[in-house]
Amino acid sequence: MVYQDDQHRAPYAEAMRAYGEAPWLRLHVPGHAGDPHRHPSVAEWFGDRVLRLDVPPMIEGVDVGPEPTPLTQAQDLAARAWGASRTWFLTNGGSQANHLAVMVARQLGTTLVVQRSVHSSVVDALVLSGLQAAFVHPSVDVGLGIAHGVTAADLAAALAASPDAAGVHVVSPSYFGAVSDVGALAEVAHDHGVPLIVDEAWGAHFGFHPGVPPNALSQGADLVGSSTHKLGGSLTQAAMLHLGTGPYAAALEPMVRRGLHTVQSTSCSGILLASLDLARRSLATDPGRIGQSVAAADEVRARIRARGRFRVAGDDFARFPDVVGVDPLRIAIDTAAGGISGHRARAVLMDEHRIYIEVATGSAIVMVVGAGTVPDVDRIDAALHALPEADTEDESAGGATLQMPAPGESRMTVRRAFFSAVEEVPAAEAAGRVSADTLAAYPPGIPNVLPGEVITAELIDFYRATTAHGGYVRGAVDPGVTAFRVVRVVG
Repeated sequence: MVYQDDQHRAPYAEAMRAYGEAPWLRLHVPGHAGDPHRHPSVAEWFGDRVLRLDVPPMIEGVDVGPEPTPLTQAQDLAARAWGASRTWFLTNGGSQANHLAVMVARQLGTTLVVQRSVHSSVVDALVLSGLQAAFVHPSVDVGLGIAHGVTAADLAAALAASPDAAGVHVVSPSYFGAVSDVGALAEVAHDHGVPLIVDEAWGAHFGFHPGVPPNALSQGADLVGSSTHKLGGSLTQAAMLHLGTGPYAAALEPMVRRGLHTVQSTSCSGILLASLDLARRSLATDPGRIGQSVAAADEVRARIRARGRFRVAGDDFARFPDVVGVDPLRIAIDTAAGGISGHRARAVLMDEHRIYIEVATGSAIVMVVGAGTVPDVDRIDAALHALPEADTEDESAGGATLQMPAPGESRMTVRRAFFSAVEEVPAAEAAGRVSADTLAAYPPGIPNVLPGEVITAELIDFYRATTAHGGYVRGAVDPGVTAFRVVRVVG
């Protein structure tokens, strides 16, 4: 492949714009034909330019034609920027990366060793692939409701107990910004003869500035999913899948090429693809903008420390053995230390200050600063320190910490349970039954029950207490967790 490796170029975005702005009579999909006059309602809402740039796949000179096409060039520039041997652009988010990664791992074995706090899309992929799962549990800061990563020692133990392992699937950084020792995890995985797959959804900006951690590929990961839209600057739902180097990555490459079409739309949005090309250009050529984002986030943390009411939760992450770094663009704040729960703080920030944060737990909130953005530090500081103390509406502030119970026994594979005949039973009758659903209490968002696992009385009590303390249970039949979907008993 011979063409200029210039990260200042955006070959796909440029080709898409050239086609979209040319005076074509479009007799192909999409039905609006790029003509704002024929579809004024859409044009009035989004602007004429959106319709013109809504270019479909299979356009000569954009994504088809003599190689390298502009799309091929854009993906190759992204691979070089992230240090990958190959990169694929995705238009169904990091979930698509997880679906594809798990699916291709199925060709290498029957069991995937999985960090228990993986994204729900990984569990969905286990359903689709039929892989069995062996879980490695992350450390959890119970007081703040925050899950971190896994240690190399715990991973080694899980692999030793799984001789039929197909690979390892971990998360780094975590939702709250904790970074795992990916290098050590890669070494353990490779010593056991399997590839390391990393869900780096929250770390698309890693490696592009000295103030942020190195990316997973540089630490030896073999396949890395990146939700580029989260902090990297592309549009929502635009993501990438990066292939590493070395023998394990080489074994995965033909499987990824074959499997991509099974999880990729045949009508990929050109606008989303172009946003990936442009986000890559920005990250690779303007690290100073990332530095400004880091400086702003650092200033928020400095003011929190100086004023003393709240604690910077990330300051304590290093005491956990599975954390080797923290993403500076995540601002995790212990609000309970200042007399207000995370849920109440989030509501007040929204309702009274028009500040919308990323996530809240019973004791903490997390603010996300996108790479290249510079938030109003004064506004954040003023709003945060105007939060009420000893709020009578905040029943959860200073309350007892919920202790997470152990998962129940696994009686069938995730796939078999998911596709079994199911029935709904009242919560009082669910103990001892096999779950048909994935249930995760927020906080901290770790799947407590997977399809095929037994629902225990302790888990039922935990879920009910979670909702009573302002949390919620993702995957539950109803918000109050009054019923459960279970595998129907036959005979």
